[in-house]
Amino acid sequence: MAEGTPISYEALAVGTPVLSSTGNQFGTVEHVLQIPEEDLFDGIAVKTHHGLRFVDRDQIIEMTTTAVQCALTDEEVAALPAPKGTLVLHPDTAHDEGPSLTARFGRLFGRERWKELE
Repeated sequence: MAEGTPISYEALAVGTPVLSSTGNQFGTVEHVLQIPEEDLFDGIAVKTHHGLRFVDRDQIIEMTTTAVQCALTDEEVAALPAPKGTLVLHPDTAHDEGPSLTARFGRLFGRERWKELE
């Protein structure tokens, strides 16, 4: 099992390592998928070397402050599907970098730019 303090899916941080049943890290948490109207945890989107992959809630054994432990073997990890559904966007934090006036106003007013996940 993963070390650390057990946590809820609501406290799961982006970048948390995701481990297979053998303890091998195969990615990091990109974002949590939930159904807010029903207060249900659906799974996690995991950033891997092969792109974004979906891990269903039934495949997760434990979530802690240091890692997400999955019941998946290394072979099952290789066959994980990409997330499906509506378009997924995330903030483009690099958009307002640089000395230009547009970038300065973007930083000043906290303007968010969004881009599609790969």
